[in-house]
Amino acid sequence: MSNRLANETSPYLLQHKNNPVDWYPWCDEAFAQAKAEDKPIFLSIGYSACHWCHVLAHESFEDEEIADLLNQYFISIKVDKEERPDIDSVYMAVCQAFTGSGGWPTSVFMTADQKPFFAGTYFPKTARGGMIGFRELLLAIHEKWVSDRAMLLRDAEKIIRHLNRPETMSTTANPDLTHLAVTQYERIYDERYGGIGRAPKFPTPHNLLFLLAYYERNKTPVCLHMAEHTLMQMYRGGMFDHIGFGFCRYSTDRQFLVPHFEKMLYDNALLMLAYCKAYTVTKKQIYLDIAEKTAVYVLREMTSPEGGFYSSQDADSDGKEGKYYLFTPSEIIKLLGKDDAERFNRHFDITEAGNFEGRNIPNLLKSDPHDKALEPFLHVLYDYRKKRHTLHRDEKILTSWNSLMIAAMCELYLVSGKERYRSAAQNADSFIRKNLCDSDTLFVSFHMGKRGVRGFLDDYSAYIFAELSLYRATLEGEHLEHAKMLYDKVVSDFGDSSGGFYLYGKGHEELILRPKETYDGAIPSGNSLMAYDLVRLSILTDKDNYKTAAEQQLDFLAQSAAQYPTNHAMFLTALLEYNEPPIKITVVPTEGTDITALTFSAPHDAIVILKNNTKDYPIINGRTTYYVCRGKHCMAPVNDLTDLR
Repeated sequence: MSNRLANETSPYLLQHKNNPVDWYPWCDEAFAQAKAEDKPIFLSIGYSACHWCHVLAHESFEDEEIADLLNQYFISIKVDKEERPDIDSVYMAVCQAFTGSGGWPTSVFMTADQKPFFAGTYFPKTARGGMIGFRELLLAIHEKWVSDRAMLLRDAEKIIRHLNRPETMSTTANPDLTHLAVTQYERIYDERYGGIGRAPKFPTPHNLLFLLAYYERNKTPVCLHMAEHTLMQMYRGGMFDHIGFGFCRYSTDRQFLVPHFEKMLYDNALLMLAYCKAYTVTKKQIYLDIAEKTAVYVLREMTSPEGGFYSSQDADSDGKEGKYYLFTPSEIIKLLGKDDAERFNRHFDITEAGNFEGRNIPNLLKSDPHDKALEPFLHVLYDYRKKRHTLHRDEKILTSWNSLMIAAMCELYLVSGKERYRSAAQNADSFIRKNLCDSDTLFVSFHMGKRGVRGFLDDYSAYIFAELSLYRATLEGEHLEHAKMLYDKVVSDFGDSSGGFYLYGKGHEELILRPKETYDGAIPSGNSLMAYDLVRLSILTDKDNYKTAAEQQLDFLAQSAAQYPTNHAMFLTALLEYNEPPIKITVVPTEGTDITALTFSAPHDAIVILKNNTKDYPIINGRTTYYVCRGKHCMAPVNDLTDLR
């Protein structure tokens, strides 16, 4: 029989609807029931493509014995982190405070007042490898709840005081943060294999975007080297799906060979931006090719008929991690014939010994990544792979992740000139406006015809980022106006007079903490993305209020980033743009002028289209007039795009 999750729309929650655990979604009823029955709460947070969430579910949540313990002694709540980033943020901080690290699944035990007294991540059903078994843990917590509850409550109060303590920040921001960051990147960079640190290695494309932007302005060779080396190694290894394209979430090893096989929309969006930027900086065709291959994957497998982008694809197939992606040499021989298969297997490192659990992850670590001779065979393997195993897809559509992909498609349009990418961005924007937007109010998610809770800071900062990208790709002023309206909403609902923006707004449910996130994890934080948005708005509008807001936001983040600037890459990119802004072209058009030609004449400059002749920007010689400035230094106005170039 199904439990209370059967009425939810989250794909992650629906995965647990037939568990024998009497799950509740996060709701008042669950907390009231815990209080009425005098039981502690077990909170489990995860997402539908999470491998270890599936392992925990199969081992424990589908197990009758474990379910009996949970149902007898606890009220159990299941949360999709992608639909409730506020709950995830608060209790991830709790988990990190208890254990020194975090991850998913996140497992938290707390009172009916939402006060946590114990937390961790994955627990095996029975003890192994030095880890307590989940069964033992449940019994131990129940015993303490009955015999020494005061101790548990003391721990809960202690952790809440710890998490609510005032954040200590330096009183003055380091003026050389971007230079300090480069030094730190050099220190933690893996010179042999690329990427930051050892294993596991996450792509964190915002690090690469900063390094490329820094190189663009300062011509520091080491920045270009770190970015290019990492981008090529990620592509050549197994983190990139060489058969169906697109990137997996991270590499489990140092050389980028073995991925964690789940694919996330946000990774692919940010990586598309990074490869487009690398192409812009170096003009090397391979970076554009990789960005376009990633777009092929997104448009082919991750785009809904209505234009929104799906969230993720699972790491597991038929209950086994990576099974969908692996090949043996004999499979390739059957598909391609002996001679072509030998060439294919040699090129993609497919051997009898295998490189992952006796089978093979196709990769180019031992081959020339520029060699395209075998690409005509890829569709044969792609079609075969799709029929061989199934791959679960999380089809909920998230505002923040869709916004990042809109920005990526816009950028790919600007560097490739291919209309299909701009169309994809516009279709996704239309989807958001129809299903996830009510005037200036955003919503987190849309699935099965229903939208989720009201949007958080990350949704607004990412959608403003998308609207500014759409403005640049279309030069339609409506996108700029929409971005400005959304920013006003951010100030009124999320702003704090002491600096920065809260994760959740005035109208949201109040939790035990009100986070103000600044750290850039797998995705740039809402605050760092807001800094970038505000810098762009200040450049595009020349309005003092945006300039002041940008400066205040940069100062706020500079204090957070003072010690470890490499943890704040999106802020660093915003700081670069503020200190050395792009060329700004103000256009005063006459009737009949094709403004869209500017899109490719100056694809990475700031362009402002004025509707009317003004005192500061008059029309010269009765023809469309272009005013070109960098910072406060301006050229004489011109009437011809050739002069502009």
